[in-house]
Amino acid sequence: MKLEELKIILKRLYFDYIKIHFYRIIICLILSITVAGTSSSIAWLLDPAVKKIFIEKDQTLAWLIPVAIIMTFATKGLSLYFARLNIAIVGQKISGELQKKIAKSILYSDIQTLDARHSGKYISNIMHDSGQVQHLVSTGVLNLMKDSFSVVFLVSLMFYQNWKLAFFAILMIPLAAGLAKNLGKQIGKATTQASYLAGNLTTFLSDIFQGSKVIRIYQKEKDEELNSKNVINSLVDKKIKIESIMIRATPIMETLTGFMIAGFIFYSGKLINSGELGINNFFSFLAAMMLAYQPIRSLATLNMTVYQGSAAAKRIFSVIDKSILIKNDTNSPKLNVKNSEIEFQEVNFNYESTTEKAINNINFKIEGGKITALVGKSGSGKSTIINLIPRFYDPQNGKILYDSQNIKEVKLDSLRKNISLVSQDVVLFDSTIRNNILYANPSATDKELLLACNYAAADEFIEKLPKKYETMVGENGVKLSGGQKQRISIARAILKKSPVILLDEATSALDNESEKIVQHAINNLIKGKTTLIIAHRLSTIHNAEKILVLEQGKIVGEGNHKYLISNNLKYKSLYESQLK
Repeated sequence: MKLEELKIILKRLYFDYIKIHFYRIIICLILSITVAGTSSSIAWLLDPAVKKIFIEKDQTLAWLIPVAIIMTFATKGLSLYFARLNIAIVGQKISGELQKKIAKSILYSDIQTLDARHSGKYISNIMHDSGQVQHLVSTGVLNLMKDSFSVVFLVSLMFYQNWKLAFFAILMIPLAAGLAKNLGKQIGKATTQASYLAGNLTTFLSDIFQGSKVIRIYQKEKDEELNSKNVINSLVDKKIKIESIMIRATPIMETLTGFMIAGFIFYSGKLINSGELGINNFFSFLAAMMLAYQPIRSLATLNMTVYQGSAAAKRIFSVIDKSILIKNDTNSPKLNVKNSEIEFQEVNFNYESTTEKAINNINFKIEGGKITALVGKSGSGKSTIINLIPRFYDPQNGKILYDSQNIKEVKLDSLRKNISLVSQDVVLFDSTIRNNILYANPSATDKELLLACNYAAADEFIEKLPKKYETMVGENGVKLSGGQKQRISIARAILKKSPVILLDEATSALDNESEKIVQHAINNLIKGKTTLIIAHRLSTIHNAEKILVLEQGKIVGEGNHKYLISNNLKYKSLYESQLK
């Protein structure tokens, strides 16, 4: 990371996140000055202690000076405690704020942006990178203040005791600064690589959890174990490298300190023998020099913490600064719902990963309160059409109208409020059945909840469960069967009471018995609603007023079942292939 980029990141961290906690920073500053003052006081007290107690044998000061030393240490300890407490609060709050912004970015980003990046990378940003920024603030800022003042106070004391020795002692400061600058650049690069590898590990863990059944059925446990070793070993090796860089300064600093103390003792001996330095001044100076060692060492490695935290902040900013392509425009008018008719006018769309059009210049109308079905082979554009209506994606060309209103020109929340989606991939949260259904309408009454479950044919299995509606469904409904999950999804859609229903192959993954139950529930859901169905089994859409036949993103047939079976070879071929 270049210096200019580092400055920009640190400036942004200060103005956007640290500045609002300025009063705590001021408290830490005052307490840091107290810590520095008490540290130098401890070293200074050795001067009168040696002179008055050991040389002059003053009995009064033999009591007073130890008491003063105790009080000084106690003051230092309390000041350091409250300084660390305040800066820890600041660091954790800033970390929490960044985590909230990442979560907000995930929640409000358009689907295409989220699809371009594995969820494991976002989890790494929240769990790993925010912690690095927290460490920068809580450790870096406090050490900068506390250790800087400590060095100033202690070096001042050293000059007070003997300026010649002081000049000799501070020779190590520029040497330590040069060493720190070099190591800081290395730590920044290594930290960036470690974060990338941490994201890979999170991604890998996410994949093996989701693919647990696939791994077992294909007997890939050993392969995935080998993959896990490779991923983890790469991260461990990188972390070892970071730690080695962090402690690389230790032998150099210790050696420098050894030379300094050896030279200091030699030179002090000459000064004491010549009468230029008293034994009391020597002990006070020695204490100040030894106390100054730790803050000088801390400051020498501070820029490593800065590079680590700044590299993490850069990765977080790249997520939260990502422009949201599809968002709610508060200046747009609300959707004015009338008949809930939906019309596609010359709509074209292709995904970012390819230049091939998923749908190509299509035109059709979904009449209000009626059922329209989409049929076609896999990859013909059916799911794309479903995803365009609630604006999960926006078409590159053309318009989609809801009651003659361009859906791009109305408030996004007012559009989605009037649309329900029931998909073959049911998403349930790791909570109770009640909470999963009420997700669509948290203010719904118990009567409305029970009625929705009755219409969805969900009440019959819910009532048989030991905890009924308070039953935990597990991660993504793992404790329920496919048909049970689908019925909960339908009950949720019923409770939303939206005039438009989108069904994306809702019964494709079910057995015949479950399909009959769910199909009955779907019939209750779509009654009197504008409905768009992607049909897996064509036998389920005989009652659709309009069926659109798609092939390679184009509409190649339109009409009801009776008309298409007689006049459209594509539809007839699809239908007959399912009868075999």
